[in-house]
Amino acid sequence: MTEDDGFAARRLIRAARSATLATEAEGQPFASLVTPATAPDGSVLLWLSSLSEHTRQLRRNGRCALLFTGAAGGPNPQTAPRVTVTGLAEVIEDPALKSRWLACHPYAALYADFADFALWRVQPGGALLVGGFARARRLSAAELAPPAAESLLAAESDILGHVNADHVDAVMAIAAALGGGAGEWRLVTVDADGCDLACEEKPALRLAFRAPVTTPSAVRDELVWAAREARAKRG
Repeated sequence: MTEDDGFAARRLIRAARSATLATEAEGQPFASLVTPATAPDGSVLLWLSSLSEHTRQLRRNGRCALLFTGAAGGPNPQTAPRVTVTGLAEVIEDPALKSRWLACHPYAALYADFADFALWRVQPGGALLVGGFARARRLSAAELAPPAAESLLAAESDILGHVNADHVDAVMAIAAALGGGAGEWRLVTVDADGCDLACEEKPALRLAFRAPVTTPSAVRDELVWAAREARAKRG
């Protein structure tokens, strides 16, 4: 494990399109499948129905844990990198963060306005990063948090508009390199650790930056590098 463990953990968390949520009711643990996204500050966003048992449990006790799992490096599932985040969940009213969640899960637009659904945010209190078999390290909330990037957040809308209007070929090349199929891929979010690309109702693809960034110019550098790598791979 390295000094970049916080970044490695965030890469896994931000790329996840599903996760396991652990809640509790009267001392009995309960696990369920959820579909997360992340806020710019690294907190986890969930779009949950009040009809779900895990939601009822969170309303009684917001303490919870989330398990995010990457791909195994071989036949042994224990080689898969993974992060367990512990934190406190709360319901929030934030149209911008709801839009961010929907950008990563566009298929959910069909039920995005159902009255029984609400946006929840899990503020991490700490995490356990397992980088593979017998490679584990505990991370504090501070170690897990991304760098402050106020200028990047303020410029996100302009970045998305510029890239999607003027660099369509680059976005398509990056999407193809990430395993995206045919379609009109668009850049839909940018944060300090990377960006998300979406197309129609497909779950978003995640482009992780080589290192955390804090400025729009650094985002440009990462996108230029990613496009060049994607085109070189394509030949």
